[in-house]
Amino acid sequence: MELPSNLLPDEASPEWMNKGDNAWQLTAATLVGLQSIPGLVILYGSLVKKKWAINSAFMAFYAFAMVIVCWVGWGFRMSFGDKLVFFLGKPAVALDEKFLLGRAFLGNFPTATMVFFQSVFAAITLVLIAGALLGRMNFRAWILFVPLWFTFSYTIAAFSIWCPEGWLAKLGVIDFAGGFVIHLSAGVAGFTAAFWVGPRAEKDRHNFPPNNIILMLAGAGLLWMGWSGFNGGASFAASAISGLAVLNTHVCTATSLLTWLLLDSFFFGKPSVLGAMQGMITGLVCITPAAGVVQCWAAILMGIISGSVPWYTMMVLHKKVNLLKLVDDPMAIFHTHAVAGGLGGILTGFFAVPKLCRLFYMVPDWEKYLGLAYGLQNGRTSAGFKQMGIQVAAMLFVIILNIVMTSIICWFIGLIVPLRLSDEELQTGDDAVHGEQAFALSHDADRFVTSNHNKVYDTDEFSYVASKSIGEVQMV
Repeated sequence: MELPSNLLPDEASPEWMNKGDNAWQLTAATLVGLQSIPGLVILYGSLVKKKWAINSAFMAFYAFAMVIVCWVGWGFRMSFGDKLVFFLGKPAVALDEKFLLGRAFLGNFPTATMVFFQSVFAAITLVLIAGALLGRMNFRAWILFVPLWFTFSYTIAAFSIWCPEGWLAKLGVIDFAGGFVIHLSAGVAGFTAAFWVGPRAEKDRHNFPPNNIILMLAGAGLLWMGWSGFNGGASFAASAISGLAVLNTHVCTATSLLTWLLLDSFFFGKPSVLGAMQGMITGLVCITPAAGVVQCWAAILMGIISGSVPWYTMMVLHKKVNLLKLVDDPMAIFHTHAVAGGLGGILTGFFAVPKLCRLFYMVPDWEKYLGLAYGLQNGRTSAGFKQMGIQVAAMLFVIILNIVMTSIICWFIGLIVPLRLSDEELQTGDDAVHGEQAFALSHDADRFVTSNHNKVYDTDEFSYVASKSIGEVQMV
């Protein structure tokens, strides 16, 4: 019996390639990319004070672009290539068609698809770090920070945990889609960088209202729905595991959001949309390392925990611990990503189902992946505690790595350019930093002049004439 013509292998569709898996992987990668641009660009730009809207959105926009170029230049091979040392791969380009059209190291699709998929994960990590630095970091310092941190921190964590040759991967750490590699790294690195950069202006720190909460929810919605690709694509196949991962993701997230909402309502008397958004994020982050290897009922329990523990650290503990009060983290990246990511990694070590781990990893020694709950149930208690120990070791490794490397990078950048904006720039915001303003409202017409940046012609693009009627502006 002959195959239909569209399923016959040819030079562009070799026998090893599964077209369905390749299509899903590209779709999942695009969904993850949309989480950053426009998702987090919109979220950051609308969640900050009006005068910082452009700078905040632009930090995310720039980071995404820079990481993509670094990724194909040297990052992919350092994260997933031939081993240089036990925690890092050999730097090399991922640009040649012979390499890109070959079979990826995992999955039934070409390396080009894998390079793109992993690139958007690397990019969103830097975008998340930006959330801890909004409203005061020198943009020139950020330009340097992104490639340096990506090269000397992200690649080490990715190789160690995700690459089959990495030392933690060989030990048997479970990080389904990046609870450690992405979220714990971003949370710790962002908090550390915020310490070195210093706080926002005193006035901004005490009065930093969102400029558009409805638009913020649009960005949050893109982030939530994009997580279907984030966790659903981590199995590298359009399989039953990817379906389970997507379902667990949304169940945990919804549970976490509702838990945070209930706590806000009970303790503060009013439900908060900002709190609900934080609960959404902690749920997404917490389920990430476990999405495809836990039962759906476990995802509900993880949602309850992720909606309550980070709530406590943010709303209660933050006001009592001097270090937390000292470091200015405007988007609460430490609580939503470091705390929730570490929590998710530990809970993964407790709830991971042996059968689901076998279906995901598809390796001969799959039995080493065993959640403590199932170890206690099946008489393999020592194996379950060993898995918990590996999860804790990976968490400590990522924390130490990011504190050390981020501190060194910030110190080095500080030798070249100031990490923090000047006091004058802090008072003015976007107009001083970029020569642009986000909101050209009619009653502010006299303060808005067309930017000369990126103009094709020397003539003014627009001239604004204020009408005599109040608040009216004519454009001629």
